[in-house]
Amino acid sequence: MTDPFPPSDRLAQRLGALFALFGVILGALAAHGPVHDYLESQNHLDYWHTALFQQWVHALALLALSHQGTARRGCVICWLVGVVLFSGSLYILALNSRMAWAGPLTPLGGLFLIAGWVLLWFSLLKKPVRG
Repeated sequence: MTDPFPPSDRLAQRLGALFALFGVILGALAAHGPVHDYLESQNHLDYWHTALFQQWVHALALLALSHQGTARRGCVICWLVGVVLFSGSLYILALNSRMAWAGPLTPLGGLFLIAGWVLLWFSLLKKPVRG
């Protein structure tokens, strides 16, 4: 039996589910317990929350795209790289601000996130309107 979802939609589904899974786990860690206490003592909860927010936005966007059959590989790859660089670097900096190498990755990741949205916008401009 053939898969009803094209490869880019399957990739979007899997990444969206993975980002959401880790969003729940990382959100729980920041909400209570030793990770929360550490982040609060370092005044870095805002880094963590920004990383979580962007991760969740893109997890949900990937899942929505995959179920509409509109996922484009370029967009999906940009969001993958963007979430890893943007959110990942903020998680690292929240846990250890001396990891200065991670700082430049945040805006680079942001550029990938923006590029993914631009690619999505262009692909939607090309799609015929159903009516």
